[in-house]
Amino acid sequence: MKIGALTEVFPGENRVAMTPDSAAQLAKLGHSSCIQSGAGAKAGFSDATYAAAGVEVLPDAAAVIAAADVIVKVRGPDAAELATLQDGQTLISFFWPAQNPELLEAAAKKNLTIVAMDMVPRISRAQKMDALSSMANIAGYRAVIEAGNNFGRFFTGQVTAAGKVPPAKVLIVGAGVAGLAAIGTSVSLGAIVHAFDVRPEVAEQIESMGANFVFLEFEQTQDGAATGGYAAPSSPEFREKQLAKFRELAPEMDIVITTALIPGRPAPKLWTEDMVKMMKPGSVIVDLAAERGGNCDLTVPDQKIVTDNGVTIIGYTDFPSRMATQASTLYSTNIRHMLSDLTPKKDGVIAHNMEDDVIRGATAAHMGAVTYPPPPPKIAAIAAAKPKEKAKELTPEERRAKEVAEFKAQTRNQVGLLAIGGGLMLLAGLYAPASFMSHFIVFVLAVFVGFQVIWNVSHSLHTPLMAVTNAISSIIILGALMQIGSGSFLVIILAALSVFMAGINIFGGFMVTRRMLAMFQKS
Repeated sequence: MKIGALTEVFPGENRVAMTPDSAAQLAKLGHSSCIQSGAGAKAGFSDATYAAAGVEVLPDAAAVIAAADVIVKVRGPDAAELATLQDGQTLISFFWPAQNPELLEAAAKKNLTIVAMDMVPRISRAQKMDALSSMANIAGYRAVIEAGNNFGRFFTGQVTAAGKVPPAKVLIVGAGVAGLAAIGTSVSLGAIVHAFDVRPEVAEQIESMGANFVFLEFEQTQDGAATGGYAAPSSPEFREKQLAKFRELAPEMDIVITTALIPGRPAPKLWTEDMVKMMKPGSVIVDLAAERGGNCDLTVPDQKIVTDNGVTIIGYTDFPSRMATQASTLYSTNIRHMLSDLTPKKDGVIAHNMEDDVIRGATAAHMGAVTYPPPPPKIAAIAAAKPKEKAKELTPEERRAKEVAEFKAQTRNQVGLLAIGGGLMLLAGLYAPASFMSHFIVFVLAVFVGFQVIWNVSHSLHTPLMAVTNAISSIIILGALMQIGSGSFLVIILAALSVFMAGINIFGGFMVTRRMLAMFQKS
């Protein structure tokens, strides 16, 4: 089939849904590609580059729509654009079906198949198609760059001949994809970074990136994560504690980046007007939730304002578009992976499998019917956290009784093993020659001692234990080689087995040692 990319008509949108590289990958799936002339110019991709990649460059949108079976876009179509699409075509783009029910009904009436990239379920298998995460990653990075552009000092602290420069203090509210990208960028620039999120499981991620997790003294009765990997709405009590903590931090912070969004809801107000008034002159707030009303009370969408006390508030809604080349590359890769799932046989024929969780979740309209909302995926994005059982605190009497019981059980096992082993040795002594028994007794004692030593070693230490037993294994092999020429068939078999098993231990020990040493070497 032919995949066609249109020029974005939304004002200020610089991204494009197809790049020369993604078109080359689509060709491997059996598809051909076409693009509207000039569609990639704002993202740095010329028509000549597309033509060199085998993409047919057509003069206008009408020509692309007439030639293509599948239309790919970044922004969702408006009513006029939707009216120009042909019956039976497939449209892949951001669509936001919950916010555009009339547009969705119109698409269904035209028998269009709508694949909404904003509806890709957040499960492991669909990460390669998660365009929301791709764009959020860019938005988080760009938010720090915009903050630095409007901040009057260095991010990193410096001691120079001209004086000492303190490091900037940055607060990231919300540690989703955008928040983590902002944390990574701020830390790499040398700032002191604090981050907050209602989901307790992200604390480790935040701290592993070099930031400080902002803890609240609050007994949370439920997990802060909702189905799909997003944050759930907080209780009023939790919100009050949260705002109180932010008021405590506001006078110290130089840069605040807010990223908190809940699907299908207006952005929660987390940075109030009084907090802005408490901030130092020259401070910067970047509100990544500006498109949904903003996390800050004073945010004006698509504008940068400066308050009376000198705080700059940035409410841009087009952060990914401000890095159009990178954003187009990532988004077109998401589109390509979606088309890869839609073309399972790589024969250029799209098979729209509505039994597939990812395809079904992203499909908002199909075969003349509205298929939004989709059923929940069979695999949950985040498993429900099971409450951990607290270990019962034993009294001194109970602890003593437990130790006595364990000692008695261990004694019974050891006495039993000795009795059984002694009986077997006496039985073997009735039939085996004296020369064999002298070696056999040493062997049995060695096995018993080795069993007692190894049995209580933790399983996690068995692998490094192999690395330090090569000397013992070498002794075993030497003894076995001395006995392998014996005239007794039984001795030969035992010696051969000893050589085989000790050889495995030696080779495995060397491999483990090499890997352990490699952990401490620079690659």
